Amino acid sequence: MAFAGLKKQINKANQYVTEKMGGAEGTKLDLDFMEMERKTDVTVELVEELQTKTKEFLQPNPTARAKMVAVKGISKLSGQAKSNTYPQPEGLLADCMLLYGKKLGEDSIFANALVEMGDSLKNMADVKYSLDDNIKQNFLEPLHQLQMKDLKEVMHHRKKLQGRRLDFDCKKRRQAKGSQITDDEIRSAEEKFAESLQLAQVGMFNLLENDIEQVTQLHIFAEALLDYHLQCADILKVLVEVLAEKREEAASRPKSEFVPKTLADLNIETIGGSSDGVNASPLPSPMRSPARTPAARPSGPCCTALYDFEPENPGELGFKENDIIQLINRIDENWFEGSVRGRTGYFPQSYVQVTVPLPN
Repeated sequence: MAFAGLKKQINKANQYVTEKMGGAEGTKLDLDFMEMERKTDVTVELVEELQTKTKEFLQPNPTARAKMVAVKGISKLSGQAKSNTYPQPEGLLADCMLLYGKKLGEDSIFANALVEMGDSLKNMADVKYSLDDNIKQNFLEPLHQLQMKDLKEVMHHRKKLQGRRLDFDCKKRRQAKGSQITDDEIRSAEEKFAESLQLAQVGMFNLLENDIEQVTQLHIFAEALLDYHLQCADILKVLVEVLAEKREEAASRPKSEFVPKTLADLNIETIGGSSDGVNASPLPSPMRSPARTPAARPSGPCCTALYDFEPENPGELGFKENDIIQLINRIDENWFEGSVRGRTGYFPQSYVQVTVPLPN
């Protein structure tokens, strides 16, 4: 650094310390300039924050964003360009539905519905990628250019203005105290101060008066969002209609009969001769029979049959709906022992309603 430049830096530092610590008065600029400075500072913060929040809006998963940044950095170091796209939530959910829809098989209406919805979500993810590209190109990129060019230039002029103002005030103060500062030096410092003041004012004015460009970019952002939601709405309308048809198809499909296989059907040997109802096979689905006239109610603990019960194992007691069954004993929390029409055996509690409970 030349001696003149070093001397100027010393003057600025001296004036700055004197103003902060010694209470010296520096040259005051008018309120209009200070208001432009305030708005410019707000704009600097706004542009930085707006870029950050817009990226978070488009890509809300912080882990995925961090991974993308890491992969991009590694790619630069290795010199190999790697394709690294943000995993859209719609796409992830679509992959899940498509995977399990295909695993269930084409004979399942539910599986077909999953595939239909998965395809729709895939389309929505593609629309979201288009939105991302649109916003990055037409909103984020202009903001970045504004930050790196116009704002950077304005802040440079303001910083230079501050330095020249300090140099000018320092020389005036030293001359007033009798230091050997010539009028030419004061005049030169004043001219530079005036030049920087004009450049800073013009730069801030042009920046703050550029509403048309900023509003246009916001309009583009809003249009892109509207187009995204309209496309998604169209996709969802078609999907809802398809799923409504699938629902009707499922409702009109006749119910198939199903009889659970026993161990004997599977040729599995069992220990025979046991009449213990606790070891009975899983309970069959209850089926209501046509209404019957209930039998006479026995005295003592009893229950009323809610459904038909067909015994599947030795020792189980069969009965019909509305039969009155005399309770003999509770085997466990799921099974009773009882008798009806001279037959005794075990039966599930879920098939009956207790009318007179067993004594505790």
